[in-house]
Amino acid sequence: MTRVAVVTGGSSGMGLACARRYRAEGFAVASLDLAPSGERDVLAFALDVTDPEALAAAARRIEAELGAPTALVNAAGVFPPTTLETVTVDLYRRVFDVNVLGTVLATQAFAPRMADGGAIVMISSVDSTLPVSGLAHYCASKAGVDALSRSAALELGPRGIRCNVVAPGVVRTPLMAPFLDRPEISESFTSRTPMGRLGAPDDVADVVTFLVSPAARWITGARIPVDGGLSLREHPSMLREPAAPEPERTTT
Repeated sequence: MTRVAVVTGGSSGMGLACARRYRAEGFAVASLDLAPSGERDVLAFALDVTDPEALAAAARRIEAELGAPTALVNAAGVFPPTTLETVTVDLYRRVFDVNVLGTVLATQAFAPRMADGGAIVMISSVDSTLPVSGLAHYCASKAGVDALSRSAALELGPRGIRCNVVAPGVVRTPLMAPFLDRPEISESFTSRTPMGRLGAPDDVADVVTFLVSPAARWITGARIPVDGGLSLREHPSMLREPAAPEPERTTT
């Protein structure tokens, strides 16, 4: 039987790395993103994960052309830093619509069609449990993803469908490029990461692939940080960090 992986946010970053890894593992892959994937041998859809009708249509086509989904990776997300004092209602709603509601809607669209014994992986963030200046709205949305995954694990467990969360640290993706291209932010993250480097999309894709594999058959409702140890230390601000104060001068 053909194994089928569905990846939201599959056109770039961690989602793209997951889609490529699944292709290498022999899965038939469907990628759902605002911009369609240009990958060969991938069934690509250009859609917004907050659109339930578009997701339902994609689910019907995927099942008809590829078969029942074996795996669902919810990797679509948005990441717009701003202060809690200045975040707008529209921006706050957009972050929750994509990061939380989009995950709910994709799960609703594909879990009923998923073969018993399948697996769902939701991409959260270390920020779901770490306070971050400039990301209060994003942190709250990713905490919602964590809670959603645990409930999904309970509800889908009787069908043998597992649901887990991968919580990445700082990963070099197109979404993060505008921030990591600023040396003071990149160096701040690197210096706080015990393993001494930023993450790559493949670091996350490897763990996602493991969680879908038979090797993870007894793991569900788990949250796995993939962060090089960043969550062991204080998270740097996503705002421009103030200059260090001048040391006090004393006379002797």
